[in-house]
Amino acid sequence: MPADPVLAVLEALEFAAARHRDQRRKGRDASPYINHLIRVTNLLAAAGAAGDAELLCAAALHDTLEDTATTAVELERRFGAGIRALVEEVTDDKRLPKAQRKRLQVERAPRLTARARQLKIADKIANIEDVASAPPTDWSLERRREYLAWAADVVAGCRGVNPVLEATFGRALADAERRLGC
Repeated sequence: MPADPVLAVLEALEFAAARHRDQRRKGRDASPYINHLIRVTNLLAAAGAAGDAELLCAAALHDTLEDTATTAVELERRFGAGIRALVEEVTDDKRLPKAQRKRLQVERAPRLTARARQLKIADKIANIEDVASAPPTDWSLERRREYLAWAADVVAGCRGVNPVLEATFGRALADAERRLGC
């Protein structure tokens, strides 16, 4: 990883873009997946983590283990043990059924490190913004509302680490609920 923090974050984004290059978001606009990773990274930087290159790199890379063929060893070789650990901390085990993965996110949230909890909040902000504005085409209104409630449960376990992110989540959730008539 480059010593210059800006170069490190750009390298992580470039790596993520290459690994997710054929992936699209599930929303009706099918935006390139990298847009989500950029949004999460930007949310963290704007909420006070701009000086934490390791956290910003982990934000850019947070879905690589879960959604690409990237291995943890590869992440560590390329970006270091700290970034690997942060990415692993927020990675779901895709071998488990979806309902179990979602339950585990809620249960594990309070035990995550402070940096991983910030990353989790930023990820949920980006996701609820998408669920409200460009939801997956096959999601009913009820499923969208259930997602918002679940995301709020996950974030409840992450509170106490970054008031700016928490306030941003609150505004994003309120906006999403307003759009969905909750």
